[in-house]
Amino acid sequence: MSRPSDVRPVGIELYLIPIKTRVPLKFGPEITTEVVCARVRATVADVRGAVATGWGETPLSVQWVWPGTLSYDERLQAMLALCDRIAGRWLDAPRPPGHPIELGWQFLEHDLPAILRDYNAEHRPGREPVPWLAALVCASAFDLAIHDAFGVKNGIACYDAYDGRFLSHDLSAYLEPSAAGVCFDGRFPADFLAPSQPSVPAWHLIGGKDPITPDELTGEEPDDGLPVLLQDWIRRDGLFCLKVKLKGDDPGWDLDRLVSVWRVAEPENVRWLSADFNCTVRDPGYVTAILDQLLVDHPRLYGALLYVEQPFPYDLEANPIDVRSVSARKPLFMDESAHDWRLVRLGRELGWTGVALKTCKTQTGALLSMSWARAHGMTLMVQDLSNPMLAQIPHLLLGARAGTIMGVESNGMQYYPAASEPEARVHPGLYRRAGGRLALDSIRGPGFGMRVEEIGRKLDSAAFSARLLLPDDSQTQRP
Repeated sequence: MSRPSDVRPVGIELYLIPIKTRVPLKFGPEITTEVVCARVRATVADVRGAVATGWGETPLSVQWVWPGTLSYDERLQAMLALCDRIAGRWLDAPRPPGHPIELGWQFLEHDLPAILRDYNAEHRPGREPVPWLAALVCASAFDLAIHDAFGVKNGIACYDAYDGRFLSHDLSAYLEPSAAGVCFDGRFPADFLAPSQPSVPAWHLIGGKDPITPDELTGEEPDDGLPVLLQDWIRRDGLFCLKVKLKGDDPGWDLDRLVSVWRVAEPENVRWLSADFNCTVRDPGYVTAILDQLLVDHPRLYGALLYVEQPFPYDLEANPIDVRSVSARKPLFMDESAHDWRLVRLGRELGWTGVALKTCKTQTGALLSMSWARAHGMTLMVQDLSNPMLAQIPHLLLGARAGTIMGVESNGMQYYPAASEPEARVHPGLYRRAGGRLALDSIRGPGFGMRVEEIGRKLDSAAFSARLLLPDDSQTQRP
């Protein structure tokens, strides 16, 4: 039975915003110098036909979602084609009104797998298929926009709408417990949310090509008044949390990189480091050897290492590596592996102790994975996709409400700060770190509180635009 708050999508607009990085971002074997952001405007209608609109945005980070030897352009074009199919599917498949989690779960369980299967069969036979992670990222901007539109239509903040007042089904309709026998009957995502916070600690990213010390400068660095060296970033932004990208196939380089960062960071009162291997390690012994050497030779650095992130291949089903030797030493977080709660469950069985959530894998999926992980005692983090512009806002809200181990990663201001200038005029605290934190006080209003009308960014023509005809279009209302 439909609730008065339920909605269904009746209009979709997809905008593509290309941006270039200020400096190259290297992670794993690839380097990012540009990205296309998918921005979606979704129009939803309630059971009476009244409508409202919401926004979602995700950078289509090709190198992260689809690492490999294919050209950047080939991978990007395939993802853009997938975005078109996703946009059309939201409108061409009949769907009853519902809550965004109900609509999103249905899309993730049934629609998106069919879209990806059909696209790969039609356009990539005999060629490397588009991976599921890429499909999730393509779908996320649409999912976010529907969550936002639901909040706008009902005059409520998104994070106040994840309980039994608005959801027709509890979490048992979407999640299954582990062997531990956790019960989801009568429980909703709201039961696993942390209280709202006015600000959150921000993690600064140190990419594989980011200079640490003056002797690493090449002379090609930008001269735009922003920091380049790590020490200058720490002092300007008051940073106390640093995430270090490592290679995962060169233990000497990885060890030296961590030590080099710590030599700069410790005198500046940085308290926490994390190490991100980006799926490049095959043997847990690679990671444990580095950790054991740090413990002996650099015990203060070892103590400051808060967690280790995703050393091993993200396809857990194809690579079911027992990782308990690593997690016995440091908390071990799934990132690329954590596509959904089922893989979180598998990861827990293999010895992973934490989950890095990302809004780029859909708001719906992040909330369900968060609920499953917290119910089973796993630690959480919210990681960045170098989110600029509107993508930053739901990302930070998730980081503030998920109950993370320590704040949220946020590095869009490092790699493409100019891209977010219109948004930063309305939300200055979201795009400039101060005292090592990001301030959320400018987020207000229904939905994700993005205040898009005040931002006033001019968009080029939509790459996709379609709207369903409502039974009586004259009765529509636009809040």
